Amino acid sequence: MATEQKVGTVTDYYAKINVAAIKLVDGALQVGDTIHIRGHTTDLTQTVESLQTEHRPVQRAERGSEVAVKVSERVRKHDEVHRVSA
Repeated sequence: MATEQKVGTVTDYYAKINVAAIKLVDGALQVGDTIHIRGHTTDLTQTVESLQTEHRPVQRAERGSEVAVKVSERVRKHDEVHRVSA
């Protein structure tokens, strides 16, 4: 059974480019991780295919970072971001 660990919160969403800005307050995130974003009207599970911090691509971002993640559908401010592990 998969377990989920909260890693952060969505701070912004850029609709034109389908990118979520995420503040990593509880954990790290890296390319290849499966994330579950959920909120009042959001329920999205996907793999992290690209991760950027300060407009530069990175493979891993540590707790305390602000990152940008390409998402497949709309997310909203204050949605929780969880890393899913098998």
